[in-house]
Amino acid sequence: MTFILDIVKGMIIGIANVIPGVSGGTMALSLGLYDKIIGSVSNLFKDTKKSLLTLFPILLGCALGIVGFTYAIEYLLSCHTYVTCMTFVGLIFGGIPVLYRSLKEKKREQGGIGVSGVLAFAILFLVAVGMPLLNAGGDTMSTITPTPGTMILLFLVGVIAAATMVVPGVSGSLVLMILGYYYGIINSLKGFFDALKVFDIGVMLHLCLVLVPFGIGVLLGIFLIAKLITYLFEQYGVQTYCAIFGLILASPFAIFYNTG
Repeated sequence: MTFILDIVKGMIIGIANVIPGVSGGTMALSLGLYDKIIGSVSNLFKDTKKSLLTLFPILLGCALGIVGFTYAIEYLLSCHTYVTCMTFVGLIFGGIPVLYRSLKEKKREQGGIGVSGVLAFAILFLVAVGMPLLNAGGDTMSTITPTPGTMILLFLVGVIAAATMVVPGVSGSLVLMILGYYYGIINSLKGFFDALKVFDIGVMLHLCLVLVPFGIGVLLGIFLIAKLITYLFEQYGVQTYCAIFGLILASPFAIFYNTG
């Protein structure tokens, strides 16, 4: 029964990770899986068998949730673009009270915001605003052409997205949107599933050149960065939350700029 329940909870987390503004980390926390996931990831090499048995149903559910909701999100973005984007913005701002409470707790534990907190906020805010401006344009955001350079970038983007996926209050999809890769990844996923239905091997192999480097980056990012994220929250919690606020408050600009 626990196995089935973890699959269902994993599906909810997977759906959350597809929607910009909805935090998969927060969803995992709400469902009581966050500590289980972080603990299993952190102890993967110490207790491999137990960690894999714990993670398998959750990851299976995540995969099913992502597959199922990719079509819905692609339809909404194509046919109801601005309404969908406004929904994303509402979801983003709806998560601010949770982050603010966490920041207040860290301030009580570690002291005030200080110069370092202000700098962390400003840097992430400028990065979130600046990254969309560096993108070449809408075509590169809706379609990704696999080249050696692009595949390396997709791997790095996957690592960055994974780092944010494990942080409660931060949406990995939102970070993908800020970086300008969200639409390309969603369209590639949908294209792969469409090709899988008709067993078009050529298209599947072509899209694997986009999805595999990204997927490897995500997996490695989750495993490698889980301990780093834990360390940052423990040692530099105030600065980390200030940086997250900078990312969150700049994100509506990235959403509408990339959509336009």
